[in-house]
Amino acid sequence: MTVESIVFYLFATLTVIGAIGVITIRNAVQAVLCLVLTFFSAAVLWMLLEAEFLAVTLVLVYVGAVMVLFLFVVMMLDVDYASLKAGFTKYLPLGIITALAMFGGIYWVIRSEVFGLDKVPEPAKHGPEYSNVTELGSVLYTNYFFAFEVAGVILLVAIIAAISLTFRGRRDRRGQSVPTQQQTSKEERLRIVDIEIGPRQDGRDKIEKKKKSKRKTKGGKS
Repeated sequence: MTVESIVFYLFATLTVIGAIGVITIRNAVQAVLCLVLTFFSAAVLWMLLEAEFLAVTLVLVYVGAVMVLFLFVVMMLDVDYASLKAGFTKYLPLGIITALAMFGGIYWVIRSEVFGLDKVPEPAKHGPEYSNVTELGSVLYTNYFFAFEVAGVILLVAIIAAISLTFRGRRDRRGQSVPTQQQTSKEERLRIVDIEIGPRQDGRDKIEKKKKSKRKTKGGKS
């Protein structure tokens, strides 16, 4: 057994163990850490296939950004596990049917007559002058140029939609509604209000009496 085979079986086992830990561990933080282990192991497997660009991208994007974000969100959220377990029995039949369908599809794919080792060509070995980044870039920007641009536009639309859905603006912000101003008539622009003049308040009467008494005392002293 070669060193490459030992590394492959080691990290393939770690990938399977990490994936099982993601779905079996109840602690959310530990489950995220198991997912990080799975991504690292998958990146090593891609390195063995000479796909170093995809391996580095997997580590930088998923482990370095997405998983760290998930970890912070999970640690800051106060998850009520009692409410989550309350609806478990309600959706249990649907979960069993979905799991059986997934396992059936996996079994159909890994059968020897459909996806055997003889059906998959062995990865070609390249020399030190081979660059995975150059080959991947040439394929993306030549053969799949239109699909690459469409994917970029779709991501841009998704970003704009997410911003528009989450942005609510300041509640205390004052502004003018131009359509409302244009649709108003001349009767609505000017409103005349009749204000009834009521009796003076007692407090004001007392203040006026105090002022008059002060004036009288000043006049008497003079």
